[in-house]
Amino acid sequence: MKILLLGDYSNVHATLGKGLRELGHEVVVASDGDGWKNYVRDIDLKREDLGKWNSIKYLFRLWKLFRSFRNYDIVQLINPVFLPLRAEKLLPFYRYLRRHNKRVFLGAFGMDHYWVKTGLDCQTFRYSDFNIGNKLREREDVEIWKKDWLNGAKGNLNRIMAKDCDGIIAGLFEYYASYVEEYAEKLRFIPFPIDVDQARLISDFGKTSFPSERKVRFFVGVQKSRSSYKGTDIMMRALLRLQKEMPEEVEIVRVENVPFEQYKSLMLSCDVLLDQLYSYTPAMNALQAMAQGLIVVGGGEPENYEIIAETQIFPIINVLPDEEDVYKKLRTLVINKADLPRLSQESRQYVQKHHHHLSVAEKYISFWTSR
Repeated sequence: MKILLLGDYSNVHATLGKGLRELGHEVVVASDGDGWKNYVRDIDLKREDLGKWNSIKYLFRLWKLFRSFRNYDIVQLINPVFLPLRAEKLLPFYRYLRRHNKRVFLGAFGMDHYWVKTGLDCQTFRYSDFNIGNKLREREDVEIWKKDWLNGAKGNLNRIMAKDCDGIIAGLFEYYASYVEEYAEKLRFIPFPIDVDQARLISDFGKTSFPSERKVRFFVGVQKSRSSYKGTDIMMRALLRLQKEMPEEVEIVRVENVPFEQYKSLMLSCDVLLDQLYSYTPAMNALQAMAQGLIVVGGGEPENYEIIAETQIFPIINVLPDEEDVYKKLRTLVINKADLPRLSQESRQYVQKHHHHLSVAEKYISFWTSR
């Protein structure tokens, strides 16, 4: 089939495209590389700046490019905001794709109307980016997302596309739960794809014992603008407490806003990744780390294992959105560091079993052709 993957978050489309090509399909990935992360793409949609003249030039360039985005069997959009444009300007591009291609699918892979709406109901999730129990998290950016995605232009665009498209693919349990009430018939959960075969393994992967004299190395990747939103600030406080208590046992590797390829390389000397605090599930960064043999501290709730029907291996160190819980889980991990080699093996096994880019690509083909 001829497939266009438009936009990218967290390397999802770049990795999916690789799997589809290996299965023999003709694939074009067009994106802006997700900003400074600079993910691989075939067509670069990066926007220089938001100035008036450059914006006009960018729109002209897009419409010229879109002439080649015709006659595809499948077009998949990473998000309702699939181009770096205001939502008001995106609907004509969507209509063009709909008119000139056989089938168009929408990805539920990140921030959108249904995710915001569900997070704000304080009932669907015990905790999320928006709520803890029946209380909303008080954050300035949450107010912005409410304005944009609930009833604003982005929300309106999302509702139009969800109703009109041929199908919706959710990459995490949370996104599936956000869409299933309204769109169960056209919704499918498909795990995120990871190129497990090309994942560089951590230096100690495969060893059967953890040296008693060696420190446990924790990797913390920080997106400065999203530290509080993702809970990195709370996890870091817990880790620093543990390091102060056990300085001979804990080492911290902290990196901030680095490109994806450099990020993967920096993880190679580490044992444990601190991931997102408010998630039920491991997303792309965590899964990439697990493929490399790191142990993930983050989202590993029962719902995560249930949706993929996993009943044997549970390698993720699940933490609640509470500094004391994080601290206790990290401390237990360090005290029982003899278990790290086993957890490392199980982490990679988990990704191999559920997220291998070829098996994920096959699931996409199955869903696309069923619609």
